[in-house]
Amino acid sequence: MPERQVEVETTAALVAALAEGVEVVRVATSLADVPALALRPGQALLGPGSAVRLAFGAGQDGLSLSSDNRIEGLELATDPDRRAVHNDPAVDDLGRLELRHLRIIGSVRLIAADRVRKGHVEAHDVHVAAADARGFDERPAGFGVQVVPGVFTVWNRQADPTVTITADLTGLSIGRAGAPVRGGGVFVAGAGDAGGRLLVSRLETGEVHSDGGIPPGTPDRISGGVFTVSGAVVDQVRNRGPVTTYGPNDMVLDNWGVVDRWIAEAKLTSHGPSGIGFVNFGALRSLQLLAPIETFGGGARGFNIYAGSLEEAEFDRIVTRGDGAVGMQISQPVGRIAVRRGIETHGGVGDSLVKGVVTRLAAIALSIKPGGAAREISVTGGLATHGAGVEALELHGAVEAFTVRGRLEAAGKGFGSL
Repeated sequence: MPERQVEVETTAALVAALAEGVEVVRVATSLADVPALALRPGQALLGPGSAVRLAFGAGQDGLSLSSDNRIEGLELATDPDRRAVHNDPAVDDLGRLELRHLRIIGSVRLIAADRVRKGHVEAHDVHVAAADARGFDERPAGFGVQVVPGVFTVWNRQADPTVTITADLTGLSIGRAGAPVRGGGVFVAGAGDAGGRLLVSRLETGEVHSDGGIPPGTPDRISGGVFTVSGAVVDQVRNRGPVTTYGPNDMVLDNWGVVDRWIAEAKLTSHGPSGIGFVNFGALRSLQLLAPIETFGGGARGFNIYAGSLEEAEFDRIVTRGDGAVGMQISQPVGRIAVRRGIETHGGVGDSLVKGVVTRLAAIALSIKPGGAAREISVTGGLATHGAGVEALELHGAVEAFTVRGRLEAAGKGFGSL
């Protein structure tokens, strides 16, 4: 039998069509004070584009998905701290959930918990314009910290390692310059290293702006602009637009999961203390950062790896501008690292958050700590520091092949300066 379709122009007609089980409901005009809606299995809710807005009533969530649902061509608006799109945990199988060409105020939270044990998520061209995810209590923990979830979250929380959720996510954008979302940006996760997995073929983002809203001095909480958390296995992450974070402990890009290839095509910027450009605690085969990392704030490092693995990484340029803001810090054996246009720091000694502990660090350009090692490090453009008594290079681990082309300079008269 052909699908039943109906076009609606009033809130009452929309509610009635969904309740009657109409397979395809098309919204022709913007509607206000819409009650929370739930799509039955197989239903689709479509609009002509984001000019058509469903504004949900104050203090309530927006649209609940069940299984084999599609939402497309709409603006969905709730209060920023509510769920604009979420899923029903009482179904066994999400089937195929599709989100396409949406503008959203409020969070997107697609979570495998309770009865949900399988499913696939497709999300393409989704812009979360404003949202606040700080109030969601479920937070993964590891390495001495808890992670504030993102305003766009896909998370397999099932402890059973046989439960697998899959996803293909492209064209995700979050906030805008000067108006970041609160909480994390894009967040994909499984249930830790021993639990259920989230398998993502593509995670592609446009412009991302987030502020975790973490109180200054909090040692055990972080957030991220784009965060792949433990239990997430991703074929490729590609950041096509700039990613910017604004608050304390806000990582710009962070990996706790397993990623084959991560490519950032635009600038990565952190404005808060202990906000790091790229952090790797997981397994990462290939990292390519085609544009600079720049951080502003005390303890805001450019790149660090304290755990996990990294086979190869290419960086454009790293610049930090705060006390304790190390340019690149390696505390784990890695493979090959290349920097095309140098590492430069503009700070002295200061506090930085390291695995949940506030630690005093000097803003060294390249620091290889005890336990750190590399097969090959090549830096074109030199290493430079400007803070008083700060060395350009700290080497406590083994590097098989090490090349620095350009200046090796401690402009602030590091202890080893000539």
